Amino acid sequence: MTAREDAEVVAANGSDKQAVVFVHGLWLLPSSWDHWRARFEDRGYATLAPGWPDDPSTVEEALANPSVFAGKSIGQITDHLAAVVRRLDRKPLIVGHSFGGLLTQKLAGMGLAAASVAIDPAPFRGVLPLPLSALKAAFPVLKNPLNRKKSIRLTFDQFRFAFANMVDEAEDRQLYDTYSVPGSGVPLFQAAFANVNPRTEASVHIKGVERGPLLIIDGERDNTVPWAIANASYKSQVSSSAPTEIVKIDGRGHSLTIDGGWVDVADVALAFFERHGF
Repeated sequence: MTAREDAEVVAANGSDKQAVVFVHGLWLLPSSWDHWRARFEDRGYATLAPGWPDDPSTVEEALANPSVFAGKSIGQITDHLAAVVRRLDRKPLIVGHSFGGLLTQKLAGMGLAAASVAIDPAPFRGVLPLPLSALKAAFPVLKNPLNRKKSIRLTFDQFRFAFANMVDEAEDRQLYDTYSVPGSGVPLFQAAFANVNPRTEASVHIKGVERGPLLIIDGERDNTVPWAIANASYKSQVSSSAPTEIVKIDGRGHSLTIDGGWVDVADVALAFFERHGF
């Protein structure tokens, strides 16, 4: 754990408030949740935003040292996040976006979440749809097997297709400059081949665990995680004995957690948690 993560755990444990853990996805940093954290804290929650292993503190640091992201697997990232969560005095609420949405479901499947929200979640083993737009969004990494061991940053045009297709170009540029960082190639390859690898780390325990209520949110116009993928994740998760819900956010793309309409999505998550007594 980093000093920042340790301090956030100590603060949450000392607050006597319900903790909410925010998990970022590929090509972003924990700072991508800053607006969400402020809104949740205004509603009386304690918040944490742990990084993936070796995450730099800022976008500037990430761009100066992109190799730090290379080689991080879903299993390594999950282990790091689980270590943070287990230090909390009680089970937190967990919110994750994109690969963070997959990681959120993995943590919930380990019995570590009181309730969870997975936004535009990356697919796991058993999720079969593979729309063309999802392939195109991942192609900058998947096109070369050697990228598995590298860190790759999306170009502006690639980011526009994968994240910001539903905002204007001026906002897209602002989002790219503010949030976009390189990302490990490993998780994309793990997710892409999850259904042919029975021992894949891109898997989620669904039955026989106390995962708590789960909400899946998906942007209607998301190119990276189209509705077909999110809905297939929901259909897999609904076999759990815990409450499982899904919501489609009309007219939104993969940037729905960081673009100008983020508050609408945050309020859907807040309403879900409050409805379930948190």
